[in-house]
Amino acid sequence: MSNRRLENDYSRYMDLKEGWVDRRIFWEQEIYEQELEQIFAKAWQFIAHDSMMPNPNDFYTTYMGEDGVIAARQKDGSVKVFLNSCTHRGNKICYADDGNTRNFTCNYHGWAFGTDGELKGLSNEHVYDEGDIDKSKWGLKQARVDSYKGLIFATFDEEAPSLEEFLGDFRWYLDIMLDQDDGGTEFIGGGIKNYINANWKFGVENFVGDAYHALWTHDSGFKAMNNNEGFPPADPTDSYHASMNGHGWEFGTEGLADIAILGQPKVLEYYEKMRPKMAERLGEMRSKIFGSLASVSLFPNCSFLPGIQTFRVWLPRGPHKFEMRMWTIVNKNMPDEIKQAINIGCMQTFNPAGVLEMDDGENWEGNTSVNKGVVTRRGKLHYGCGINRRIEHEELPGIVYASQFNDANQRQFYERWADLMNAKSWDQVPTRYTPRYAGKKTV
Repeated sequence: MSNRRLENDYSRYMDLKEGWVDRRIFWEQEIYEQELEQIFAKAWQFIAHDSMMPNPNDFYTTYMGEDGVIAARQKDGSVKVFLNSCTHRGNKICYADDGNTRNFTCNYHGWAFGTDGELKGLSNEHVYDEGDIDKSKWGLKQARVDSYKGLIFATFDEEAPSLEEFLGDFRWYLDIMLDQDDGGTEFIGGGIKNYINANWKFGVENFVGDAYHALWTHDSGFKAMNNNEGFPPADPTDSYHASMNGHGWEFGTEGLADIAILGQPKVLEYYEKMRPKMAERLGEMRSKIFGSLASVSLFPNCSFLPGIQTFRVWLPRGPHKFEMRMWTIVNKNMPDEIKQAINIGCMQTFNPAGVLEMDDGENWEGNTSVNKGVVTRRGKLHYGCGINRRIEHEELPGIVYASQFNDANQRQFYERWADLMNAKSWDQVPTRYTPRYAGKKTV
């Protein structure tokens, strides 16, 4: 991390023992600039799913913070991730969202880079004298790349911990989504982009643990889709918040609500038939977690809904705007008709035109825009729900709180945010959870 002195103590923007967060972290440009440096230039971030780049020379363009990057499949099957910016005058070298190519050529002066990011050639190279340029030193800036069960991650920080350490015991939960059967998962259909005039953290914190809003915000939409029946409640006596390293999963254990929200009876039937195999593979507890009313975020900016199967990343575009990219994730071994039914359900619910997604976007924009007021943004926001409900659970790893209706995961997310914002090096990032499954196979 940067050796420069960090003058601001970002822990002062919250008191998580009392349960409040300062509104300024959702508005001020200076804080946002520090997020780009201390979080997005340092942390592991989701880039793509393996299924998005199945063949050699396939590529996909995205962002890490506001740094444009290209992910490209190599001939040996590995993936490289590098900056989407020419090393000559800095122009963007690839304007396509995805595709297959043998090289990337800059529009400005015709510098050509391979799918490995190395500088391969210059147009009109005769204008250079011998010794003017060593092409081997002018390739595109490379990121560290690793993957977990189909999800590709990258970081530009050479000192960052391994992806395995970054995810930690959260892999125990991720396997509920990613490892239900031998075939693994895939993204189906095309991805969708949507821009929302809101701070990126509102989307992440909503998915990291806000079951509470669903009972009110989504009630009318759910009734419209389900014969005027209300939103299915979670059992407060058997539901939880679990988090570690800023990642969080809030969930019930009834195995039904999110699949029901999808509104596709054949999908419910498919999962009920699959449930015994899921229990055999993952254990009874995890088989009951899947499909329950649940939402998940991976720190810093990736989220999904297990059961509904929407998967998304929140890409910051300033303190008051983000780009949301979303896909539908399914098991590879599913029958095609089940995959299609899930995709239709996602489009009807959590999609820019979906019945439930529109509710959220409007709220997040309101959460952000009100802070334009000087007096308003001096205030605090309440994050105290369930503050005394922390428990030790014999089976569930992580920092666990009882009840699905809780601000616990949001508090842990902002604690991790402040830890990284304050740290001059990864050695200074506090360890707040002792891994239970460290070094062990998670399935």
